[in-house]
Amino acid sequence: MKRRSFAAAIGLAFGCSHALALPPKVEPRAMTVAVVPQFRAEEIHRVWAPLLARVAQETGQPLMLMVPSSIPAFERTMLAGEPDFVYANPYHAVMGYRAQGYVALVRDSTLLSGIVVVRADDPIRTVAELDGKQVAFPAPNAFGASLWIRALLAEREKIHIRPLYAKTHSNAYRSVLAGLSSAAGGINLTFDQEPPEVRKALRVLMETPGVPPHPLSAHPRVPEATRRLVASTLLKLMADPGMRALMNDIPWANPVVADYRRDYQPLEQFGLDKYVVNSAPP
Repeated sequence: MKRRSFAAAIGLAFGCSHALALPPKVEPRAMTVAVVPQFRAEEIHRVWAPLLARVAQETGQPLMLMVPSSIPAFERTMLAGEPDFVYANPYHAVMGYRAQGYVALVRDSTLLSGIVVVRADDPIRTVAELDGKQVAFPAPNAFGASLWIRALLAEREKIHIRPLYAKTHSNAYRSVLAGLSSAAGGINLTFDQEPPEVRKALRVLMETPGVPPHPLSAHPRVPEATRRLVASTLLKLMADPGMRALMNDIPWANPVVADYRRDYQPLEQFGLDKYVVNSAPP
């Protein structure tokens, strides 16, 4: 009887020791998602935080939102390859692919166009009349609202403007209202989100040709299976009315699979490099 008890005790102890020796369950590391700061940080958090939380819930892959302080700060972190995922403008997609091999995953089907606005009561009627004048932009490399416009004004319109970089779209629009700039570059989305009194006081002078809009891209260190899972989950979430409302604000009213070679590589032929302002640290 004592022998059986002793043996049982040894077996129990061995079993406990064996159980304790099992390796702990390893949770996937949180991956970072850097969003280009076109809007105020609180607005980006309002839209992206619940979306990323839902994607994490669906996929089991924790995602952590990063909102750099400015567009140049976003560019520096992307070119250094720090974020796992980036939501960036079309030419950022080119810059990120060249520097780190970021892979475009998802974009909206609606093309992105830039706009140039002036005061509604300004006598300016053509972009040629902006020659020699100061024009406000949110940042040097904001694609639709700055880079694409500046290239078109120089290459197509053959005019010289003096750029003022106001840090945000809203600041650029208000620079015109305050009389600090003759015009401002922006995009329809940010212009439509301005208060009615701001929109009424401004007039669209020019709209650029459209290009495929901002993609969500993944750094090549992100496993391909994770990339596919995140992309397919985002596309699936369009069936959820609550998520669809958020995705309209991103904007992904009708997200589709993105392809770098088809969607963004063609931008390499427009000579935009000479209009890019290097934001790398000294």
